[in-house]
Amino acid sequence: MKGDTSKNSRRLIGLWLFGVAFMVFVMVVLGGLTRLTGSGLSMVDWRPITGWLPPLNEAQWQAIFDLYKQSPQFKEFNFDMDLDGFRGIFWLEFLHRLWGRLIGLAFGLPLLIFLLKGWIEKSMRLPLVGLFLLGGAQGVLGWYMVKSGLVDDPEVSQYRLMAHLGFAFILYSMLVWAGLSYYKGRQVRGLNGAALGLWGLGFVTILAGALVAGLDAGLTYNTFPLMDGDLIPNGLYSHSPAYLNHFENITTVQFQHRVLAVVTFILCLVYFACNRESRAAKAVALLVCVQATLGILTLLHSVPTALASLHQAFGLLLFSALTWLIFETRR
Repeated sequence: MKGDTSKNSRRLIGLWLFGVAFMVFVMVVLGGLTRLTGSGLSMVDWRPITGWLPPLNEAQWQAIFDLYKQSPQFKEFNFDMDLDGFRGIFWLEFLHRLWGRLIGLAFGLPLLIFLLKGWIEKSMRLPLVGLFLLGGAQGVLGWYMVKSGLVDDPEVSQYRLMAHLGFAFILYSMLVWAGLSYYKGRQVRGLNGAALGLWGLGFVTILAGALVAGLDAGLTYNTFPLMDGDLIPNGLYSHSPAYLNHFENITTVQFQHRVLAVVTFILCLVYFACNRESRAAKAVALLVCVQATLGILTLLHSVPTALASLHQAFGLLLFSALTWLIFETRR
């Protein structure tokens, strides 16, 4: 009976971790939508403890709108916006921040209960508490990113955007891994190098995609596979020093994301061809095909909001499958 109780408690913890991971998934999609719709800079202050409620009356709405009027985004792009227009961009960013607070509660309160009940073994207490603290750090990093668009240029730094998105994907993957470990009840014996390599390649491709988003590089070279009529476009290293091209040159940033995406696509299919019995490999192969199609369509249609959001969502689904693949192929 005690063994059954232990097994049930581990499965409950696994389901809880999967639930938090799903909330992070929604959070990432919401974050992408705030950027695509220009809503991310609508809230020019950050009140992590007291910011649970939106403006509740006209005076509060006017006060927060007056703060927004001092921002570079309003002065350069939305100078003719009225209060009703401001409400339209405010609510999505407010929901994004509120959802982040709810994730903190959904993770922190059950974690405390499970710790008090003694359901979490000693080897996992520090990692799970650390994961909770890293989630808080992600919130700080998000505000650090937003602040870069509130000074002079109404665009957030592509470096900070890449860090924020990359950190979100890492946290999400850690939650999925922990959930699988508890739900399946197996310990790590060794990792499969090929699966781990695919995961790493996928992560680097995601970081490259964040740079594309940060520089709005998807709004240029809207053809595939050629860029301005060439397979390898001119101007890849027009910036000096040379390494800056990989982070600040729109041509190079889009080109490297294309190359990484194509390599990831090919290697995922090769891995599946060599491991057809693996359920995770099947999921990876299916999702990488969908993701590649969405990426090309997003580019060809000059980054419409719906396609771009789907592209990001399926990128996270693919990353989930890659994490599962590492878990499934452990020695």
